[in-house]
Amino acid sequence: MQDISRKAEAELKRCAEFFPVVTILGPRQSGKTTLSRMFFKDYAYYNLEEPDLYSLASSDVNAFFDMVKTPCIIDEVQRVPQLLNKIQVLADKTKTNGQFIITGSFQQGLKEAISQSLAGRTAILNLLPFSISELNDAGLDFSRDEFLFQGFMPRLYAEGQPADLLYRSYFQTYVERDVQSLLNVKNKAQFEIFLRLLAGRIGQVVNYESLSNDTGVSSTAIAEWISVLESSFIIFKLEPYFENYTKRLIKSPKIYFYEPGLVAYLLGIRNAEQIPRDPLVGNLFENMVILELLKAQYNKGLEKSLYYFRDSKGFEIDLLIADGRNVIPVEIKSASTITPDFSRNLKKFRSFAKNTESPAILYSGNLEYESDGIRYINFKHSGNLV
Repeated sequence: MQDISRKAEAELKRCAEFFPVVTILGPRQSGKTTLSRMFFKDYAYYNLEEPDLYSLASSDVNAFFDMVKTPCIIDEVQRVPQLLNKIQVLADKTKTNGQFIITGSFQQGLKEAISQSLAGRTAILNLLPFSISELNDAGLDFSRDEFLFQGFMPRLYAEGQPADLLYRSYFQTYVERDVQSLLNVKNKAQFEIFLRLLAGRIGQVVNYESLSNDTGVSSTAIAEWISVLESSFIIFKLEPYFENYTKRLIKSPKIYFYEPGLVAYLLGIRNAEQIPRDPLVGNLFENMVILELLKAQYNKGLEKSLYYFRDSKGFEIDLLIADGRNVIPVEIKSASTITPDFSRNLKKFRSFAKNTESPAILYSGNLEYESDGIRYINFKHSGNLV
């Protein structure tokens, strides 16, 4: 097993120095447990996935904390959110920072409970699967297509688990079990069709009516399914950017997945060699690059400040990174050879968006330079823009 350092370690340390509770949120198997146990080696550890612990915690909170030793790590706390009220009491009593490290993989329910119980007492750190820079720092480097097929789940790299086995298991164990139980989905076949359709529409503006027609499920149900997938760290939305550039702007978000390898699995891609021939290669690449920037922001403890821009005439910028009052416009190109078309939209955007700074093109080629104020950057260095 190979140890791979996480970029979030510095922010995790800072959070524990100033808050009694640190909450680590992220997808299942993104490395939350490994990071917390490696960083806080001397802490007692309690995993609420263990039946006995879950039974005790859910039936008698006081009895559970009678046996808990602090400082401690409480894993998968979203399974018993009522623990948070007691954690608040204990945190206020001890007035010691870094006493509780709690992790969760279901964002919505946990965040609501935190807002009620731990407001002002916890720092929240979002941890996603490995970034390209984390893998590169560990001496692991792969091609564009290998990254897109394999994805970034820690078990792939720490344990050498084959990608096809991992994502099949991940889908069956977590996506189907957890998400369907939250939604009480009665028709599993419909839900699987919906997920595969969603994977086929990454990087596209979400259209509930179209998904409803293609799955035979109401638009209301589709909206609920998407909301739970988002809360469960399966998908995320990229919202459109609003400024006074024009009143005729697209106002619906785009859908992306937190794990490119899961998308490849859902699309039926069986090996990396199929990636360049897939009609969605550009969308898959865009998903991966936007994720790299999102990981870079989260690892530094920053809020997501990523958007896209599109007007009613179809003019579009793939990504805008909000930087205070300014924006960094970014075009994402899966090709490895630069053409004049790469910079066309950036130049046009710069002509009317006066708050533009440091435009960039992220692409598959290795040549990195700046021309006419536009930076050309290899996708493996995407995180440097944050």
